[in-house]
Amino acid sequence: MPQKTILVSWIGHKDLQSMAADGDDSLQKRILKALDLKKPTPLYRQDGPIKSLLNQEEFDEIHLLGDFPKWLCDLYLEWLPREVQMHRVTLTDPTDYRQILDAVESVLTKLERRSGVKFSFFLTPGTPSMAATWILVGKSRYDAVFWQSHPRKPATRSEIPFDVVAGFASDLAAAPDLNLQHLVTMPPSEIEGFENIVGSSRALRLAAGRAAKAAHREVPVLILGDTGSGKEMFAQAIHNASHRKGKPYIKINCAAIPETLLESQLFGYVKGAFSEAKKDHAGAFEQADGGTIFLDEVGECTPALQAALLRVLEPPHGEGPCCREFSPVGNVSKMIRSDVRIVSATNRDLQQEIIDGKFREDLFHRLAVIKVKLPPLTSRKSDIPELIDVLLKGINKSFSSQEPGYVDKSISETGKRFVRTYNWPGNVRQLRNTLIEAAVMCDGDTIGVGDLKAAVADIAGHSSVESDRELGNGFCLNSVMEEIQRKYLQRAMEEADGVKTKAAELLGMSSYQTLDAQLKRLKVKVPKPN
Repeated sequence: MPQKTILVSWIGHKDLQSMAADGDDSLQKRILKALDLKKPTPLYRQDGPIKSLLNQEEFDEIHLLGDFPKWLCDLYLEWLPREVQMHRVTLTDPTDYRQILDAVESVLTKLERRSGVKFSFFLTPGTPSMAATWILVGKSRYDAVFWQSHPRKPATRSEIPFDVVAGFASDLAAAPDLNLQHLVTMPPSEIEGFENIVGSSRALRLAAGRAAKAAHREVPVLILGDTGSGKEMFAQAIHNASHRKGKPYIKINCAAIPETLLESQLFGYVKGAFSEAKKDHAGAFEQADGGTIFLDEVGECTPALQAALLRVLEPPHGEGPCCREFSPVGNVSKMIRSDVRIVSATNRDLQQEIIDGKFREDLFHRLAVIKVKLPPLTSRKSDIPELIDVLLKGINKSFSSQEPGYVDKSISETGKRFVRTYNWPGNVRQLRNTLIEAAVMCDGDTIGVGDLKAAVADIAGHSSVESDRELGNGFCLNSVMEEIQRKYLQRAMEEADGVKTKAAELLGMSSYQTLDAQLKRLKVKVPKPN
C-alpha cells in the first residue's frame, strides 16, 4: 500500500505579501496593515514559497500552521490552488522553540495516528527557529522529507547530512520545563506574579510552583481547595504570571448568575434582543478578549450554565486551546471570536459530583487540564507567624486611614500561640476575619487570647468562648444564641460573596427569604455581591 504524503508548513510573511501583491489596492493595504508592513517588495510579486511548491509538486494532503488573524488565513486558503487544512495557533514569540515545538507536535501527533503516513516539512516559510524545529523533529521522530525554495527557482528536496538522536527533541522540549523546575523550591513571594501570596511552607511552595508552571502554558487550570484557602488569589497570580498580564481579567461567580441572565452575561446581546436591551452589550467572553476569565465556584454551576460553558470552551476545529466562538443573544447568525484563557476554582469534589450526576464529565475535562490543589492552613502552620504579621499590618494600615488617632494593634505571645494551635477550618479567610474583629473589639493596643477566642466562631468539635462562659452573673442563653447566630450569618454571607440564595444554602435554609428575615432581625451587615 503506497504511503500518503502529507506536507506540513508554516505560513510565512513572504506568502502573505505575495497574495497582497496579487490583489487590488484596498486588499493590499488591509493585508500589509495586518503584517505591519508599508508595501510589498518587488521580490514577492510572484506566487510565494507555498503556492510555488503546490504548483510544482503533488501531495495527498497539505496542512498549514499560522498565528495570523483568521480572516487573513481564510483569505490565503482561498488564494491557494489546492485544498488545504489550516491550523491556527497562538505564538507570543515566533522564535520561541518551546511554543513552536508545542504547536508542531499538536498537529503532527494527530496526523501520525493514521497508518502509512509520510511527512514532508517545508523549511522556507517562517522564522529560522521554525525551520530548525522542522529539522529536529524530522530527523528524530518522523523521518520526514525536507523541501526548500529560493526566489525565482524551483523548490528542491533538501538533504540534511546528519541525524538527531531520538531523545534530543524531547530534551529540547523539556529544557524550558527544567528552567521552570526551580519554581517549586521558591517561596511564592519570589515568583513573578505570585508576590502577594504569603508563606514559604513546603506545601505552599509546591502549590505555587505548580501554578506558576501552568501560568506559562495556554491551558485551562482548575484550582481546588477548601473555603478560604486562597483560590482567588492563585487565579489572579496565574494571570499575572502569564503573558496575558495587563490584559482583561474577569471574575465570574458561577453561583450568582441567574439563569434568565445567563447567556446575556456570558455572551452579550444585541439591541432589541429583549425589552431592556436598549443597545448592544458585550458579554464577559468578548470583554476578556486577550485575557483571562476566572470561573469562581465552578462546582455550583447549574445544568444550564454547564451546557453554556461547554459550548464556548470547545475550540473550533484547528484553532488554539483559547479560541472561543459564540453568538450574542438576539443574533444567532452573528459569530464572535475571542482569545480567552480559563482558570476555574471550586471547593467541591468534582469527580464525586460527576459520579452523583451533578457535574458534566466532559466539562470537567475541559476545565481540569491542569489541576492545582491548595493546602489547608492546617497543612502549612509554619506560615502562620508570617501570615499574622502581614495580615495585621494590612489591618492596621486600613484602620489608620479610616480613623485618625487609631493605635496600631499587636498580638500577645499567648495570642500567637492560640492562633498557631487553632485548627482554622475557614483557613486564611477565617484567620483574617478573626484578626479584624479582634482588632476592632480589643481594649488597648494588644490583642490577647481572650480577644481572639471571642472572635472565633463556634465550630463543632472545638471549644469556644460561648461554651466556656460562666453561668449566672447575668448570663442570658438567648443572647448567647443570638450572638452565635449572628456570627454564622455573617460568615455565610461572606463566603457566599453577599449572594443570599447561596448563603441560605450554606446554612441549610429552605429559602433566601428566611435568611433575609434573620439578617434584619439580628441587624447583620450584608456585604455587597461581587
